[in-house]
Amino acid sequence: MAVTVSLVALFGLVLFFLLRSHSLGYGSAFVAVMFGFYLASTGASGPVNELTAAVVDALGKI
Repeated sequence: MAVTVSLVALFGLVLFFLLRSHSLGYGSAFVAVMFGFYLASTGASGPVNELTAAVVDALGKI
């Protein structure tokens, strides 16, 4: 679990800097996919799914 959390932090940080520098390409896509993959296997997956469901529900009521 500790390795997964540190990989999420690493990929999140790299993705943040890639997005900030506007250097998006195949490498950025790989980093984004790996960030999502490792984020899904942490304890943050539950709140992220709940937030997504709440946003979709709110958009549906507009």
